[in-house]
Amino acid sequence: MRIIRGTLKGRRLATPKGFQTRPTSDRIKESLFDILGGKVEGKLVLDLYAGTGSLGIEALSRGAKKIVFVEKGRQALQLLTKNLSRCGLSGGAEILPKDVLRAIGILHQRGERFDLIFIDPPYERGLIQKTLTKLKSQRIYHEDSILIIQHDRRETLPEGLGELNLIRQRKIGDTLISFLSPHKKPPLEED
Repeated sequence: MRIIRGTLKGRRLATPKGFQTRPTSDRIKESLFDILGGKVEGKLVLDLYAGTGSLGIEALSRGAKKIVFVEKGRQALQLLTKNLSRCGLSGGAEILPKDVLRAIGILHQRGERFDLIFIDPPYERGLIQKTLTKLKSQRIYHEDSILIIQHDRRETLPEGLGELNLIRQRKIGDTLISFLSPHKKPPLEED
């Protein structure tokens, strides 16, 4: 795993051993950020199910203002901390070592609102539905936010997204990247 673009381009990240953590491949990450284009610079970003921090660190490299990483796995937290340190970002990011649903409640209590929210849960465990339900009840996004969900193509998005609209989707192998927003917007254009 490496940082693809920005100030940290080419920097290698520590990766997990075994199968407890499934890091986002460079191919998926590159496609996701190509779709977002300039919509990362200066933004407040939340990385739910952060794992090793690959998505959030890529966002920081591309000019994100602030990142909050949420991860509860011990091995993933160690790798996330190591990767932030390796990239010289230890002071520029916050790590919430909590369950995602609990972390959303904490962020809501603090009055946080994020421009971009990465949601990359373990595949096919029903966590997308639970996460979106919690986000809708304890809203930590605003009308122009974009929620980016990485999921297995066999795991469809839940019915009745409510105020969230699917604005774009990209299939890469067995993975789907779904982009949601509270308002119907034209599809994201690739830069």
